[in-house]
Amino acid sequence: MRESNYWLRIIEAIYKTENKLTELINESEELKKILGTISNKTKKK
Repeated sequence: MRESNYWLRIIEAIYKTENKLTELINESEELKKILGTISNKTKKK
């Protein structure tokens, strides 16, 4: 997820297309946080 988010931000910076990419970046951030939480909780068990 981190890499996907990275590339989405680069594409946004290059092409200055904010509408759809901003939504994708936000969704990518949310998924990254969700997966991070899941990973942290499974490591503790």
